[in-house]
Amino acid sequence: MATRSLNKVMLIGNLTRDPNMRFTPNNTAVCSFSIATNRTWTPSDGGEKQEKADFHNIVAWSKLAEICGQYLKKGDKLYVEGRLQTREWKNKEGQDQRTTEIIMENMIMLSSRGGASGAMSSGDDSNFTPAPSKKKAAAADPQEDVAISDQVSEVEDLSEEVDIPF
Repeated sequence: MATRSLNKVMLIGNLTRDPNMRFTPNNTAVCSFSIATNRTWTPSDGGEKQEKADFHNIVAWSKLAEICGQYLKKGDKLYVEGRLQTREWKNKEGQDQRTTEIIMENMIMLSSRGGASGAMSSGDDSNFTPAPSKKKAAAADPQEDVAISDQVSEVEDLSEEVDIPF
């Protein structure tokens, strides 16, 4: 019997540079960019608040790569799902090189300069159109906001029934 394993990454961060769009020799789109995630903490000895940024290399393929190249810009906030992959190669001097990157399988644009946000995954072949911002949607159809709030009020509060083990 084979043992199961899991390789899953979920990040929310900001793009540190504009995406780099290119194509393989057989015309498959590849887009790479970097995301910065920030973390803050206060030391246990009561010292001053500390802050650190981590940088993650992201690679998207095919349709998802084309969407990234078209819609993403430096500074955009993005939710990324994917898997870790480590590549090894020899550089021009013959030295071994190694990099670990996140192969993106799904993303949600949390903000962009145009105010649009939307979700996209690598398995989605539909044409992508960013969702309108909330301000524009509310102004366009106020009755829709009422219908959504009615649905939300129907959701039960399960916080008392669920036993969370942490």
